[in-house]
Amino acid sequence: MTFQTILFYLFGFMLIASGLAVITVRNAVHAALFLVLAFFTAAALWVLLFAEFLAVTLILVYVGAVMVLFLFVVMMLDINFAKLREGFWRYLPVAAAVAIAMVAEMVLLLTSKQFGLGVASPGAAPAAASNVKELGRVLYTDYLLPFELASVVLLIAIIAAIALTLRTRKETKYQNMGDQVRVKSTDRLKIISMDAEVEKPAEPAAPAAEGGKP
Repeated sequence: MTFQTILFYLFGFMLIASGLAVITVRNAVHAALFLVLAFFTAAALWVLLFAEFLAVTLILVYVGAVMVLFLFVVMMLDINFAKLREGFWRYLPVAAAVAIAMVAEMVLLLTSKQFGLGVASPGAAPAAASNVKELGRVLYTDYLLPFELASVVLLIAIIAAIALTLRTRKETKYQNMGDQVRVKSTDRLKIISMDAEVEKPAEPAAPAAEGGKP
């Protein structure tokens, strides 16, 4: 048994254990943290399969963005988890049937000869030095037009989301960038000519008489 095989079984056991902990623990924050561990373990398995790009993408996208959002939502919202777990045993048969169907589909896919499993040994390195380099080369040469179209679609989706959620409030003061760019120096500064005024000295008060009488 090679060192890579030992790491594979170790990471596989950690992935299964963390996945079971996600659906069995009662604390939602603990479940999210176990899901983070599952993502990290899956990334380690992808590194063993020479898919470092997928591993880095999994860590950056899911662990760095999605799971942080989940933790913020779970910790900031007052969710009644006891009420959510009321129908667990009622939906358990349907969930078990769906899980069995998913496992059967994965077994059929992985045992199919079309995927080429068993052609190369598990520890054999691919011909390319880095699949990230090869992926970039294929993405920006053969699939450049679909990549640019997908980028434009995502940009339009971002602009549409901002436009749909943008609301103007009367009590809020807004800045008009067009007016700020078109402004002139005369609009910013106004010089007023005023005549100089000389302040007259105050007259001295009359001295008071002796005895307090004038």
